Amino acid sequence: MRFAISIPQYVAGGEFDPDGLRAYLARAEELGFGSAWTLEQVLGTSSHLNPAETMAYAAACNARLRLGCAVFVSTLHSPVHLAKSISTLDQLSRGRIEVGVAIGGPRMFSAFGIDAGGLAARFTEGVELMKACWTQPEITFQGRFWQLDGAAMEPKPFQKPYPPLWFGGSHPAALRRAVRHGDGFFGAGSTTTAAFADQVRAVREALAEQGRDAASFRIAKRVYIAVDDDAGRARQRMAASLERVYGEAGKRLMPVAVTGAPEECVRGLREVADAGAGLILLNPLFDDAAQMERLAAEVLPGIR
Repeated sequence: MRFAISIPQYVAGGEFDPDGLRAYLARAEELGFGSAWTLEQVLGTSSHLNPAETMAYAAACNARLRLGCAVFVSTLHSPVHLAKSISTLDQLSRGRIEVGVAIGGPRMFSAFGIDAGGLAARFTEGVELMKACWTQPEITFQGRFWQLDGAAMEPKPFQKPYPPLWFGGSHPAALRRAVRHGDGFFGAGSTTTAAFADQVRAVREALAEQGRDAASFRIAKRVYIAVDDDAGRARQRMAASLERVYGEAGKRLMPVAVTGAPEECVRGLREVADAGAGLILLNPLFDDAAQMERLAAEVLPGIR
């Protein structure tokens, strides 16, 4: 069982604290976390930093933590631009980048010049084009959405053939795509443990059907978590934080979170591990540094 920590991207008062993030990343490494992760939220009222730039800053602040995004909503990106950005990040970090991609749920696609029709095909084609950009010295690609003829992209990623590629999603078709095209499946923070367990079973069935080695395919889950000896206060603060992140939909998401005293959090994380997660991304939504300290000191020792 491995544990990762989220990178704080919420900017309180609209002002980024560079010293605070540097100290947070250094402490995460000291506490034994192997990786730190971002998420993507382009539009919304929550004051939220973009993942790629945050990862680049984190790479300059810390030389050991692996850095990931779970996930880029890659349908909203040009795959050529996203491939270049990820390759650059992997070079700048000397091979410490992990990449999550997903189609994304309902959103304002018109803001990105994207037609909501054909998203699955657009997503899969975009992933294949990114792989071509990362691996082929000369790129000729004839797709439905993108065409390249004798193009090139350098430098390639530091990691070969490219950084670990995680897939998000919840629909059975998305889980099968993860197995066909990805290196791992990353369960969403907005998914309950019970639903995640069902997804893991579907992933394992797809691995068997496609003849893939299940041991080499990684499974992870983001978990929104709050440690507080006052269980009621933990629930209230988590509910407010989920609403800040997800808006009105956040009011319905409390069942996804693990909250309460350390022993309650241990129990909740054990359930996620038992559901099939080999990596758990711990994601406090308030008091990030203080929560990280309590998680490392009072919760994780009860699971490891």
